Amino acid sequence: MNPLPFLLGELKRARLAATVLVTVVAVTVALGIVVTLAERGLRVGSARAADPFDLVVGAKGSPTQLVLTTVYLKPALLDLVPGSVLARLQADPGVAFVAPLALGDSYQGALIIGTSIDFVTDGGRRPLVDGRPFRAMNEVVVGADVPLRLGDTFSPAHGVPVGGQHLDEDDEHAHAGLTYVVVGRRSRLGSPWDRAILAPIEAVWGAHSLPTGHGPSSSAIGPPWSPQDLPGVTAIVARPRSVADAYRLRGRYRGADSMAVFPAEVLVELYATLGDVRDLLTLLASATRILVLASVALAVFAAVEGRRRSLAVLRALGASRSYIFASVWVGMTMLVAAGGVLGLALGWAGAIALARLLLQRTGLVLPMSLSAAELGVLAPIVGGGALAALVPAWLGYRQSVGAGLRR
Repeated sequence: MNPLPFLLGELKRARLAATVLVTVVAVTVALGIVVTLAERGLRVGSARAADPFDLVVGAKGSPTQLVLTTVYLKPALLDLVPGSVLARLQADPGVAFVAPLALGDSYQGALIIGTSIDFVTDGGRRPLVDGRPFRAMNEVVVGADVPLRLGDTFSPAHGVPVGGQHLDEDDEHAHAGLTYVVVGRRSRLGSPWDRAILAPIEAVWGAHSLPTGHGPSSSAIGPPWSPQDLPGVTAIVARPRSVADAYRLRGRYRGADSMAVFPAEVLVELYATLGDVRDLLTLLASATRILVLASVALAVFAAVEGRRRSLAVLRALGASRSYIFASVWVGMTMLVAAGGVLGLALGWAGAIALARLLLQRTGLVLPMSLSAAELGVLAPIVGGGALAALVPAWLGYRQSVGAGLRR
């Protein structure tokens, strides 16, 4: 006999209990899926964003804050790197190129960052998708998500936005007499730099009445900069010529007036903290799964107790013990499996929503893709539910017809 008609009838009769069971399983699986996908996506996305930053030199302080400010554009009141450090770096034979970064201005929420053409094109490895690099102090290149078109002009404002506020008290006033024109657009990086505006660092220095590194009356931009009266910068990005040069430079510029870090090393420390948080969430999720499996077992026992009379009637009408066993076990396993599949879909949707929210707030792209790890979240729930259903199914199998009819 086919148990499906009987199962469908039972589900209609106890639709509320079945819905609650499926929902509990789905929510548990979804939480595990969101944690797994978000943690993996954050690792991959943050590592991709750090790819263009081989070595970062900053003032003495927190390496983590230096990386957050430089790589992920989280503005903070960092001490400036002395211009003498930039002068020594640009003269080092082990450096393929050196690019200073100067944060201090903004335009309608987008950071304006002074730098060099080498940084704009990643040393020629990443050409612009539209236009050309800047060639004069009043020209800028915009990120992929900056709502400005080629030929647009604008005046920068003092200060950088931090949580809706600015780090500069004069942020409401634009730089007098300074107007930028957009001449190029960078390709999409999947990082906060897609929302940044890149200008010649000389323009940023000049806007704040600082020397430009090329003499008082010079309009030149880019390296080499004169060591005399070279202003400080927020950070310096260096591209070493070799691995040996990279470690040599990191050791050399870890001194009294500067520190040099590999962003990848800082990310490893952040990943370790992230891993601890993930382990805690995984532990909580595992405890939740145990509670869910216990709930499944209780639900199955309650369902069998409520069906004892109907099962006995089936036996009296000629149904075999195997039919009773299959009806109970298949029915409960189907509910758990349905909750697991629904939880997988909800977890995927939740992870996508979380990635979009993070992209909107930070500009960091989190790649999302299902893998065997997500099946590892789903399998214990469905498998545990199927095992839990064996016990009440066996009890239904052993139940006598007379005992069931007397209830």
